[in-house]
Amino acid sequence: MIKESIGKGATLDEAKAAAYSSLNAPEGADVKYEVVTQGKAKLLGLFGGSDYEVKASYEYEDDKFAGAKEYINTMLRSLGVNDAVIDVRIENGEDVRIDISCNDDYGSVIGRRGETLDAIQYLTRLYISRNNEEYKHVSINIGNYREKREATLRALAKKNASKVRKYGRNVVLEPMNPYERRIIHTTIQEIEGVTSHSVGSEDDRKVVITLEDGVKPTNGGNYGGRGKGGYNKGGYNRNRGRGGNGSGRSEQPSAPAREPRSDTAGTLYGKIEVNNKDNQ
Repeated sequence: MIKESIGKGATLDEAKAAAYSSLNAPEGADVKYEVVTQGKAKLLGLFGGSDYEVKASYEYEDDKFAGAKEYINTMLRSLGVNDAVIDVRIENGEDVRIDISCNDDYGSVIGRRGETLDAIQYLTRLYISRNNEEYKHVSINIGNYREKREATLRALAKKNASKVRKYGRNVVLEPMNPYERRIIHTTIQEIEGVTSHSVGSEDDRKVVITLEDGVKPTNGGNYGGRGKGGYNKGGYNRNRGRGGNGSGRSEQPSAPAREPRSDTAGTLYGKIEVNNKDNQ
C-alpha cells in the first residue's frame, strides 16, 4: 500500500520538507517526491507569486498486527526492554504465533514461574481478539525458551519412564500446565511398556506415569542391595511393609482409575519455570 502527503512552501525545498514532515514516514522508508504545483516567485519580491506544492509518498506492507506489536512493545518497555524485535506469523489460518527477541536478559520478561510472560500473552490475546475475531489462539515465545523447555520436559519424561519400566512403581510428576503435560504425554507414547494419564484439576493437575497393562517390570519390582529400610534382596513388599513376605515376590498395586486425557488443549506457551536465561 502507498501512504502519501502534500506539503506547501515558498520554495521547492520548503514544500518537500513540509510534505515529509506530515507524511511521518518510518526511518529508512524510500520516500518519493512529486511536484504537484510549480511555484512562482513574487514580482519584485512583493506582488503575486504562488507556493510550491509537493506530494511525498512511500510504499508499505499492510501489517494487520502493527497495533499488537506496539502494544507488546509498550509492555516490554515498562520492563526495561527497549530493543525488542517482534515477529508475528499465522499457522493453520487461525493460530497467531509471536516470537520476541532482544539483546537484554529476558528473565524479566519471563518472570517468576513464567507469570510475567503469561500476563503479556493473556493481554495480547485480548487485544488481538478484540480487533481480529477470526484468530482463535495467541501464543508468545521469547528467545529459544520453547526449545529449551521442551528438551527439559522430554528428558524428565524419559528418566521417569525408565524408573517405572524397571521397578513397576507409578511416578507422579509435579503439577504442570496443559502445554507441558502434552509434551510429557507425547514423549511417553514413544516409549514401549509405559503409559501416562493426568489426575487432579486446574493448577494442581499432574501427570502419572505407569506400566502398560500386562507389562512386568524388568527388575521384578525389587529394590535390592540397599541394606536398612527394608530394601533387600528378598524384595520390597508394598502391602506388608519392609522385608517381604518370605515368598520372594513383591505384590504390585493396581493402577488407579484413569481420567480421560484432555491435555492436548491449552495455549502453546504456558507457565514457565526458569532460574535464569541460560539455565532452563
